[in-house]
Amino acid sequence: MSNAQRKISISVENYPLARRFAIARGSKIAAEPVCVAISQNGATGRGEAIPYRRYGESVETVSAAIEKLIPALQEGMTRAQLSDALLPGAARAALDCALWDLEAKQSGRPVWQLAGLSQPQNLTTALTLVLDDADKMARAASQAAAYPLLKIKLGGRDGMAGDILRLIAIREARPDAQLIVDVNEGWHPADLGRHADRLAGFGVTFFEQPLAVGKDEILTEISLPFCADESIHDRHDFDALSPAYDWVNLKIDKTGGLSEALACIEIARAQNKKIMVGCMIATSLAMAPAFLLAQQADLADLDGPLWLAKDRTHGMVFDTATLHPPSAALWG
Repeated sequence: MSNAQRKISISVENYPLARRFAIARGSKIAAEPVCVAISQNGATGRGEAIPYRRYGESVETVSAAIEKLIPALQEGMTRAQLSDALLPGAARAALDCALWDLEAKQSGRPVWQLAGLSQPQNLTTALTLVLDDADKMARAASQAAAYPLLKIKLGGRDGMAGDILRLIAIREARPDAQLIVDVNEGWHPADLGRHADRLAGFGVTFFEQPLAVGKDEILTEISLPFCADESIHDRHDFDALSPAYDWVNLKIDKTGGLSEALACIEIARAQNKKIMVGCMIATSLAMAPAFLLAQQADLADLDGPLWLAKDRTHGMVFDTATLHPPSAALWG
């Protein structure tokens, strides 16, 4: 194979949402992925990632981090070298996924084969109910009758009392649904301890990141299932992770790419933790590598494209809650 110099392009795209997406720390009306294309010998690999303000990222900082690596990327930087050059986050995620895609295009072999994975199969994704008034969230739950797994965003400004009312309304509307609750660090330790017994009565599979990072010591004293999200980024965070977390939410944007996310899967399994693969609100280009990762997980939350007014071309196929493998024309 010729060692022709690679060409790198970076773009910031804008995808309006079909409706506002609200969580405990704010809301958004558009997704702005940073997209990378790496071309060589007639093949082009693509990747995208969403900068997350919670982690100090912006489209400007992520784009700048990628631009600094262009000379090394042009000369053939590998995924392993990329991991040494950048910290986990959106910039590394977009590049890592683009390099996987490029290798697949050049070799004629799908990424799942290159990574030593089994051929991907259809999976069931959660549908997210954004933070809103209790009656509106209950209505949304009823309208999502075809989705067996609902991810409930809580952490409202009206506190734990308001969130319990939301759960009551949602559970009454969907007694059949499997529920996972995502608080995005929005609860206070004392409130969680005080209302733990009440929360246990809703039959929730887990409560995701209910307390702020570094303020979750009380979780070991509470008999509820918890999932780490903001507390876990890459493999180096596992040793410091509270044993109270039975689950981890792995996101390619956080780990810094599919490569690191696959390593995190192995560590989570070795520690007997269950795994959910999550996503940002993004296009199908971000869901495609996450879909491969989710084949190794216990649950998938990959409904990001469903929030867009319009997905990109060759987008992933959602048959209600069933998500189909990505096409080669999209990624991988």
